[in-house]
Amino acid sequence: MKLRTMAAMVLTAGTFVVASPVALGNNWQKHEDRSARLEHLRDKIEQLRHKHRRSKSVVELGPRPMWLVDDMDDGPLKTRLQACSSKQARPTDFSIGHRGAPLQFPEHTLESYVAAARMGAGIVECDVAFTKDRQLVCRHAQNDLHTTTNIVVVPELNAKCTQPFVPADPATGTPAKAECRTSDITLAEFKSLEGKMDASNPMATTPEEYLGGTADWRTDLYASRGTLLSHKESIELFQALGVKYTPELKTPVVDMPYEGDYSQEDYARQMVEEYVQAGIDPRNVWPQSFRLDDVLFWINETPEFASQAVFLDESPITPDTSSLAYMEELRAQGVQVLAPAIWKMLTLNGRGDIVPSEYAENARTAGLDMIAWSMERSGPLANGGGWYYQSINDAINNDGDMLTVIDVLARDVGVIGIFSDWPATTTFYANCMGLK
Repeated sequence: MKLRTMAAMVLTAGTFVVASPVALGNNWQKHEDRSARLEHLRDKIEQLRHKHRRSKSVVELGPRPMWLVDDMDDGPLKTRLQACSSKQARPTDFSIGHRGAPLQFPEHTLESYVAAARMGAGIVECDVAFTKDRQLVCRHAQNDLHTTTNIVVVPELNAKCTQPFVPADPATGTPAKAECRTSDITLAEFKSLEGKMDASNPMATTPEEYLGGTADWRTDLYASRGTLLSHKESIELFQALGVKYTPELKTPVVDMPYEGDYSQEDYARQMVEEYVQAGIDPRNVWPQSFRLDDVLFWINETPEFASQAVFLDESPITPDTSSLAYMEELRAQGVQVLAPAIWKMLTLNGRGDIVPSEYAENARTAGLDMIAWSMERSGPLANGGGWYYQSINDAINNDGDMLTVIDVLARDVGVIGIFSDWPATTTFYANCMGLK
């Protein structure tokens, strides 16, 4: 069954939700074979398709956005957001599903992607890595299978890992070891795996124990299934979900050219060609990379995708890398969209208010569009928010401050979109403020 059909049956108005343990949970546990599990899922969704009408525009925000509003400091922004508590939300391109909805769903899985779409994300991300047989798949990194899938408990595939699982030694305090890459296995082997929450137990003495370690501010409640997808399947799924595409070409951890003849350019070209082959309008695709050379390759070699090629800028903040000259040089090379981490675009003024940074001001002056990453990636914000808020930690002391940050990014910095691990929050804000 095509993923388009599967998604259409999932996106139905009514009581069925993507992660419904009542609808699928008990029976799901009985299927030990992966192919049987997939067939079981398809059969269940097929039954639901005949009971409910499909609706692309229904958005389910859940309680979290208003929970965050209630936690905000009193002020005009809180009052305005409170007034939107009963407003019907619509999908918005301002809300970008970062790896789907990985705050609670296993990242880069069908279930996580559908959850993001249900929360109104108008654009959803597939991070793109390649397998041993040079097929493209959705994974955040080429070497994260040991923490994002169940590979270490599959003996025949664990044995193929760059570093098969080695148990911890509690006597010496030596942590467990494992490193499993997409390039260690074929596409067929990859798709036999199950996605899980990105975590591991460093002191595990068995492969089963190693699968644990999920942060206590996330959850394993929806991790009982995680359907892995190829990049081509993600395109088909996103098309059915009615969302747009932001594929990220992941920097390989293997030497390139891979096996001597698969170059970085081949890899970058293959990712874009899969959209061309699927007949996707380039205006709905935002190809992205942390490697400027990849972005320039798309700009120069695939001009139809050039205007939305996104440079993910992770360079340290220095006078040079935040200067107007730096931004103008990017623009002169054809870069039109810049995507830095949240903290790079924000600073505190003399009163301790959150305001745009010099980096953000210069990017805007140079005519660059900006996208921020990633909201809801940190744990509770009572202690300053950590890495993603490092330039404004002194102004962050509760979870409600997240919405203040979104407001500054949207209204003062002028970002065109925000990646989020829980898209409902950015969807709620965008709808309340009338953003598209």
